[in-house]
Amino acid sequence: MNAEPARVGRDARSAQAMPEDDAPLLQVSGLSVTLEDQVVLSDLSFTVTRGEVMTILGPNGAGKTVLLRSLLGTFPHEGSVRWKRGTRIGYVPQRLPYIRDIPLSVTDFFALKRGAGRDVGGMLATVGLPPQLAGQRIGDLSSGQFQRVLIAWALAGDPQVLLFDEPTTGVDVTGEETVYALLARLHRERSLTMLLVTHDLAVVHRLSSTVLCLNKQAVCHGPPLETLTPDNLRRLYGTEVKFYAHKHEHEHAEETPA
Repeated sequence: MNAEPARVGRDARSAQAMPEDDAPLLQVSGLSVTLEDQVVLSDLSFTVTRGEVMTILGPNGAGKTVLLRSLLGTFPHEGSVRWKRGTRIGYVPQRLPYIRDIPLSVTDFFALKRGAGRDVGGMLATVGLPPQLAGQRIGDLSSGQFQRVLIAWALAGDPQVLLFDEPTTGVDVTGEETVYALLARLHRERSLTMLLVTHDLAVVHRLSSTVLCLNKQAVCHGPPLETLTPDNLRRLYGTEVKFYAHKHEHEHAEETPA
């Protein structure tokens, strides 16, 4: 997957640009995706405003990654995806495992990206990593370090929007806390708009202004406190969902059979 920030609107069929007015930053209408005769997304419609943090929540196979790729204009779909004209987007995919097997330093990795600039150490410092890591081999980084390198990569080009596909996949608990604290700081300091795929209900409450509950179609959508009701979670997952206390004093979700 291409993690490079891009100006939206280059693919007129899949990602159209809206005029510069008071329109939402993103407007999705009737978005549907069918793959090999299987409906993956069905008739999604929602808007995202500037500075909003929208989390996308749902079970495995719900179409969350397909939704992000459709928003990027890299996936064929029906319906419309309209970004405000000139919007710059950064994308952090769920995994780039093959990159870690290639003998590249962090600096080499950034050199692959158009517009990344030469101050790799400065970009690493932005995500809380020491500049000295610029010379380290990508494959020698911890999972948490590599995830922050991907975030720094996505920030190159000064995006206004960041899309994250489960940014803590394969990261330990300490690394998770570091990544989510970083996202909160980036939103606070840069007023970034974020769309974040996650399975962690605690993160939804901690970071989000809105949540989209997705299971091929929109099950629910709105502010987390109003939207994540027991009934809606049951509709989303088909199970009872309860909270339990994590040893780091953050709440996480646990599913129990219905």
